[in-house]
Amino acid sequence: MARPELPIGTWGKIRTEKLGPHRFRARVRFRDYDGKTRDIEATDTTSPAAERALKVKLRDRTTPNDDEITRDTRISRLAELWVEEITAEERITPQTIHRYQTSLRTTILPALGNLRIREASVGRLDRFLRDTAKDRPATAKGAKVVLGQIFALAARHGAIPTNPVRDTSRLRKPRRKVVALTDEHLQAVRTAIRDWQQPVPGKPGPRHTGDLADIIDLMLATGARIGEILALRWDDLNLTAERPTLTICGTLVFVKGQGFFRQPWTKSDAGYRMLVLPRFAVSMLLARKLVAADNPHDAIFASRRGTWLSANNVRRQWRQARADTDLAWVTPHTFRKTVATLIKEEADTKSAAAQLGHSSEEVTDTYYIAKPVQAPDVSNILERLGANPNGQHPPATNNDAHR
Repeated sequence: MARPELPIGTWGKIRTEKLGPHRFRARVRFRDYDGKTRDIEATDTTSPAAERALKVKLRDRTTPNDDEITRDTRISRLAELWVEEITAEERITPQTIHRYQTSLRTTILPALGNLRIREASVGRLDRFLRDTAKDRPATAKGAKVVLGQIFALAARHGAIPTNPVRDTSRLRKPRRKVVALTDEHLQAVRTAIRDWQQPVPGKPGPRHTGDLADIIDLMLATGARIGEILALRWDDLNLTAERPTLTICGTLVFVKGQGFFRQPWTKSDAGYRMLVLPRFAVSMLLARKLVAADNPHDAIFASRRGTWLSANNVRRQWRQARADTDLAWVTPHTFRKTVATLIKEEADTKSAAAQLGHSSEEVTDTYYIAKPVQAPDVSNILERLGANPNGQHPPATNNDAHR
């Protein structure tokens, strides 16, 4: 009967022999990952040392190939090859690739870049992610996404049998309370912007425009993302219709080396949408149209030079406007959450999700709708638990008797 073949990645009995004074060799038959069985050997000064050296060699054994990615490839090199691959595929947007590269440069490579692939154990990666998440949970989440894709590339090339990132622990999600603006907050926001726009005697530089107030009004009128608002063109409006509309069909993005430009598609398929405008937004846009200067992009909100107005510039202006107020917690995304909360209160979550361009109502409900502090009025139901006029508690029901 033929001897059964070794399972892939295993070896038979280790044999040692003395080659000379203080020189020993350990040998074994090893079935490689390509299915072939080969003789593997290692030498050292003693028999046990030679056997230990051989076991280390077997542990780090990979399929003999000419591939550039092996178990000894450093993570920094693996990351380079991965970025080259996703860039060549052109299925990921340039701004997303830029975000991945930032995660690599600032978080992953300083901590793990010099390690070899075989040294990136589940435990080591897990500790790195958990340590990062202590102070920067969002950074850790982004790093885990990048690491998962990098090691998936290593697994596809046979450098490792499985992706170690899959077995790392789940990262905690910080619990954040969704806060929407009240009528009092909205009044404070508009007052802050109005005060900020007033010219300061003796202060050099151009006078502030009304862009910030109009941008915030349009965010409140639509619930759109700031990048979607800044990418709007006059051609995207239909202000003469019986029910004036605005079409969200692009977003403003930044790519290193290219600067800001309009991406002619939205963040997701659900983001492409036509929104009916409230009257206050229509009035603002009509007034703006009367004094708007031409620009090569047909942008509703253009810079003084006729270029796209960046989101960073708008955020900076809003920080300046709120500097002497208690509105530091209010960001452009707060206006989006305010819209979602109001629509949910007056209509339903489905309508709020459609307005915001979400494909999932769950995302809208979890991250964009402020939960009411006051519970529903069930006082009539709870009245049964109180004492009746003669001081006696109400009689127990049949269900109560069986408890």
